[in-house]
Amino acid sequence: MSAPKNGTDARAPAPSHMPSHILSNGTIACFALPVMASGYMFCIVSLYAMKFATDVLLIAPAVMGLLFGISRLWDAVSDPLVGYWSDGTRSRLGRRRPWILAAMLPVVLSFWMLFSPPASLSTGQLAVWMGVAIVGFYTAQTLMVIPHMSLGAELSQEPHNRNKIFGARHAGWISGYIVALVTLYLLLNAEGESAAAVRALASEQTFYIGVIALLCFGLCVWAVRERSDYAGRGGHNPLRALRDLWRNGPARLILIVHFVQEVAMSSITILTVYVAEYVAHVPRAAPLFILCYLVFSVAPTPLWIALARRWGKKRLWIASLLFSGVAFGGMYFVGPGDIILLLVLAALAGLVGGCGYVVGPAALSDVIDLDEYRTGERKEGAYAAGWYFVQKSAYGIMLVITGFALSWAGFVPKVEQTAEVIFVLRFLYALLPLICFLLAAVMFVRYTLDEAAHTEIVRALKAKPA
Repeated sequence: MSAPKNGTDARAPAPSHMPSHILSNGTIACFALPVMASGYMFCIVSLYAMKFATDVLLIAPAVMGLLFGISRLWDAVSDPLVGYWSDGTRSRLGRRRPWILAAMLPVVLSFWMLFSPPASLSTGQLAVWMGVAIVGFYTAQTLMVIPHMSLGAELSQEPHNRNKIFGARHAGWISGYIVALVTLYLLLNAEGESAAAVRALASEQTFYIGVIALLCFGLCVWAVRERSDYAGRGGHNPLRALRDLWRNGPARLILIVHFVQEVAMSSITILTVYVAEYVAHVPRAAPLFILCYLVFSVAPTPLWIALARRWGKKRLWIASLLFSGVAFGGMYFVGPGDIILLLVLAALAGLVGGCGYVVGPAALSDVIDLDEYRTGERKEGAYAAGWYFVQKSAYGIMLVITGFALSWAGFVPKVEQTAEVIFVLRFLYALLPLICFLLAAVMFVRYTLDEAAHTEIVRALKAKPA
């Protein structure tokens, strides 16, 4: 079934079972609280867990690489399953909040385990401990982030409300990252004292953030209410849900564009420390570059919400992709000592780079309504799982590409690099993102579900009997 044409059911009144769901700013703020804690944890795990394991715990890098690889393979199974099970959940709390509530303790405990292994463990026992902690952490985060994103998609069908919801979610996530950079700085300083000092500080910090995370998760569950009319309307089986997602043309295009964007962003995440040390020759400035990007990524969030209402999600996301490509492409010209140039480019990249994480999930929420129009089901969990699956896949692919490319070029750590290695770093850090962002912008031109078409779909849905 295709989307309704202009004018179809335009005057049909919304039945009483379809609430308007006008959200207060307080409700949206409470909704964003869990991702502040999750953003903090993800930042510390992404940027420091490997270094903590190899430099402080003295675990072999190959062992840690294997453990992280296993966790990524498990994500490919757990993400769609959690999305499907979340869609079909029935409880007094709704479909999503029971999962957020259930994830609270596992997230906190696994994060604490990751940075608080007992000093008495043998080498083999330590590897097992870290393996359980890593797989447990990513599994517990999946139990939270997929239902949480699904909750945001179903809180309102009004496009501007959705921009506000996911704008707040993006701001919360980046705020958590920014606070985590302070902890990262303290941990790196503690390495200059002793391994015991790092262990003590890491254990102390994870305990405190665990308490804060429990409060954030609990407040979200308590303050945010779900739609009772969506209960029991998930997909009939996970394979059919995935099939419906892939057959949804606008959704498929959003996920492909998101994947290409994440390939570009993953290269930046992986290589910033390398570029700072081996290209710009300012290794200690790497956290400053990341901080600059994050601050400028979260600051214009209200602007993206306002512009999305004025210009529409499609035009705004295309514009941000084009400007992101230019900003990241400019990093090809960074040379030794170019701290100011890197900071300026990081600020420009952050300024436009955050836009996709506001309007992208909001646009994905709109195509979920199209899926309901076609299938009669509400599968926010399946669509959120698709979003996170392509994001994680892009990161994993870029890890492999980066490793092979640097090995092929002859990279040797802690020495002056050859011209071949410098070129590979410049290409992966600047030219590859430029290509990816431009390609994503060109592809998204084909997106057809504008606000007018979405409005007609929502009207048709409201006209249906309960």
